[in-house]
Amino acid sequence: MFNSIKTLIESRNSVNYFDAKRPVTANDVHELVRLATLAPSAYHLQNWKFVAVQSDEAKQRLKALSFDQQKVVDASVTFIICGTLAAHRQLEHTLQSSIESGILNRSVVDSWVSMASNGHETNLQLQRDEAIRSASLAAMTLMLAAQGMGLVTCAMSGFDAQGVMHEFELAPHALPVMLITVGYPADGNWPQKPRKPIADVLTFA
Repeated sequence: MFNSIKTLIESRNSVNYFDAKRPVTANDVHELVRLATLAPSAYHLQNWKFVAVQSDEAKQRLKALSFDQQKVVDASVTFIICGTLAAHRQLEHTLQSSIESGILNRSVVDSWVSMASNGHETNLQLQRDEAIRSASLAAMTLMLAAQGMGLVTCAMSGFDAQGVMHEFELAPHALPVMLITVGYPADGNWPQKPRKPIADVLTFA
């Protein structure tokens, strides 16, 4: 199992050129999001939303908000990965299925709801930080899932977040964190680029 995960991580690269003629199926889109939602989140908030941009018309609108990057059009699907603000207000409802499945008991849920409410309700910066953290974890999970399904991806921060919120009629509490293009590769992509030496990024305490 470890070797399979290791291979996915070592083979993943950021793709700029997609085969526009090879579609990703609706079942694949659903499976990618299902796997992405298995990412961790604080208090099990699951504070993320996914918009799968797949129609030609929607792709053109997103391209205009992404500095005209062609991969948004050529990729079979581009996910708008959103983090959810004020997710603590729905936490009790969110955790109900964990109670029903017998994983969490009522006292644990009540404790988590209380802690999340006390920490998040008046702290907009924490809400934003938590939304970005959760959305980023889900995005990375989605990218590795795609790699395991024989697909390629690119994480994009180059887009007009406010424009995306307006153009795609996102709820006020949905914060667009990044775009993830997904599809099959065309020619011309770089291999995975070298990383900094471990000695430059690792310290022990």
